[in-house]
Amino acid sequence: MTYIELPEIESHCLTHIGNVRQDNQDSVRIIDQHDDLTASYGHLFGVADGMGGYAHGGVASTLALVTLFETVYSSDGLSIPQKMKQAVQSANLNVYQKARELGVGRMGTTLTAGLLKGNTFHIAHVGDSRAYLIRGKTSTCLTKDHTRVGELVRMKVLSPDKVRTHNQRSVLSKCLGLDLFVQPDVFEVKVQDGDIIIFCSDGVWSVINDDEFGTLASKAVSAEQLNQTIVDLAMKRGSDDNVSAVTIILHKLVARQTKHGSRFSKIIKRFAGRS
Repeated sequence: MTYIELPEIESHCLTHIGNVRQDNQDSVRIIDQHDDLTASYGHLFGVADGMGGYAHGGVASTLALVTLFETVYSSDGLSIPQKMKQAVQSANLNVYQKARELGVGRMGTTLTAGLLKGNTFHIAHVGDSRAYLIRGKTSTCLTKDHTRVGELVRMKVLSPDKVRTHNQRSVLSKCLGLDLFVQPDVFEVKVQDGDIIIFCSDGVWSVINDDEFGTLASKAVSAEQLNQTIVDLAMKRGSDDNVSAVTIILHKLVARQTKHGSRFSKIIKRFAGRS
């Protein structure tokens, strides 16, 4: 007889209106690790930050994540990168059409999401929310900011340490909902047991340095505690935006099969004969 030990993945999401905003335009979403969909499709997580400069940012961010999850978990016959790209395109189109349905002109949102399948994290990204990989105490930012300031950094006109204090840090060069089509960054990252993935809105990373995520993660005892620590720290440091974080801790990635020997089988047969 064979038993399957499922992967052990701990996840938690948290969003807060913050200290300044009148409403929360961030949205976060995770799949329940015990959901039957995860066995076939993988574990999906995401954060979206509605654009405060446009109307109905909260509607845009929520709609983007709902569409993403529905598309990923209903698409068959596509590779995971194709599926993630299609899901982002569908989210973009739905936000675009919703703006016209509501008659609000333009509204938009960032979207950063990851689908964990086996030991690979497939990430789709548009905007300036971020994904971080923490391995040991080392934190690495996996995404590129789709902002004017981010472009200056990539052109080596501006040093990365100036991003957080630049007065145009939040001016997006790409997001969902403003045009009929969007080109997301879609890529994959190999992960291992013990890794931690953090998705967060710019209200978080604008006041928390990249290397600090690793330090915070090393002191946390759970995904929920780490999220609470991140959100509390962002607000304590005076973040002027909504603050949101999604944390995934990879305790054990690969499902394992456990085979019981003949002695166990004999015991089963013995008890089965007692009727």
